[in-house]
Amino acid sequence: MAGNQAAQPRGEASFLNHVMRGLAAPFVAIMQRWMPNAFIFATLLTILTFIICIFLTEASAGETIDAWGNGFWNLIAFTTQIAMTLITGHALAHTPAVHSLLRGIARLASSPSKAYVIVCITAIIGSLVSWGIGLIVGAIIARQTATVCRERGIPVHFPLLVAAGYAGFVVWHQGLSSSTGLAIATDGHFLIDQIGIIPVSETLFTYWNFTIVVAVAATLPFVMMLLRPADKDCVPMPADTSGDEDDGEQAQQAGGKRTPAQILDNARILNLLIGAAGVVYLYFHFISRGGSLNLNIINFLFLIAGILLTRSPLHYVELVTHGGRTLGPILLQYPFYAGIMGMMLDTGLAKIMAGWFVSISTAHTLPVWSMISSGLINLFVPSGGGQWAVQGPVMIAAASELGADLPRVAMGVAIGDQWTNMIQPFWTIPALAIAGLGVRDIMGYTVIAFLWTGLIFAGGLLLL
Repeated sequence: MAGNQAAQPRGEASFLNHVMRGLAAPFVAIMQRWMPNAFIFATLLTILTFIICIFLTEASAGETIDAWGNGFWNLIAFTTQIAMTLITGHALAHTPAVHSLLRGIARLASSPSKAYVIVCITAIIGSLVSWGIGLIVGAIIARQTATVCRERGIPVHFPLLVAAGYAGFVVWHQGLSSSTGLAIATDGHFLIDQIGIIPVSETLFTYWNFTIVVAVAATLPFVMMLLRPADKDCVPMPADTSGDEDDGEQAQQAGGKRTPAQILDNARILNLLIGAAGVVYLYFHFISRGGSLNLNIINFLFLIAGILLTRSPLHYVELVTHGGRTLGPILLQYPFYAGIMGMMLDTGLAKIMAGWFVSISTAHTLPVWSMISSGLINLFVPSGGGQWAVQGPVMIAAASELGADLPRVAMGVAIGDQWTNMIQPFWTIPALAIAGLGVRDIMGYTVIAFLWTGLIFAGGLLLL
């Protein structure tokens, strides 16, 4: 019986579950009571940044507001990219083939414990391939797993499932899409005169980076599992209104003889022609030119794969339309974070904050202080590339002066940026749009992921 599968484990595991549940409880309660809507959070953070800039920098109130307005649309291209990632990823996930694959993974969840572990591990693997993949897949696999558990009568706490998926995002900077690691390995990067080219063999593909990632992947899924509430307190997944609803194709076919327009709407040959052209382009990009995986290429992959795996052009349009229902929060909130970034950068506040940590560092501790300072700045500037552009020169100059390990300092900045994403709503927005939850539903659990991975990251940078 499903109820027997769902029974709480006994002995040591039950004790650990009790301890971890008790540890998470106050954070969950605080976030549920005090964490505002993600847009309100962005608004309050804008006001706080303005006040800090006035008191800690030489910028006047007018200059700070000007910096805010000038920066407001600086993330518009990125916002569009994220919107495309969300709708093309959603469409791809709801194609019959990928839907079956994800359900196959989700069906491995034969107990509540396995459900949380499977979701977190899937998100970690996806994030190491690309942050865009990890972010979207983590939310989608959470929904699929919740669906399977509901069918089997296995009680799972849906907010924790989504939190487990989002927690897997915490390693993205240590994977193949690391903006900092790839930037300093690229000829012509803006710090090349100071540090030259640092290949990924000295950052991403080092024993210490690999060991840190393995430590997170081997422990974080079980930490999230141990946060599970009692069966009676589990909150089920809300009704799915974003799935693969009827796309109208059958209705057209049932209406008798189809018009030429309807024939074109349902002509799969068009999918195959566009898909084939996309595959040829990807061959040129990866094989002929040796191109890398970036957000535009990820979106292109999602788009072409989705077109190839749907029954007709109309089918794909319908899936994209369903995914587009979740775009509102992204389009509204990301410009406000761009404005915050503008204030942080133009007034010099980001450099001032980084300088505080440099002043107390040694050659051995600078990578850790780089991580901590980067984590703090990331709360205001949640952009890996933008943050490196500001903090990179400060930390690299300090590393040269102190004789610190340059690659490790650079990765310290990158790790700090990914670390505090666990307590920053910016990156939760796409995932929560897919899940149908609010930030306060998951943040109490991701605080635990933040605390746990902080110990691993700091320990790895200091001791390995």
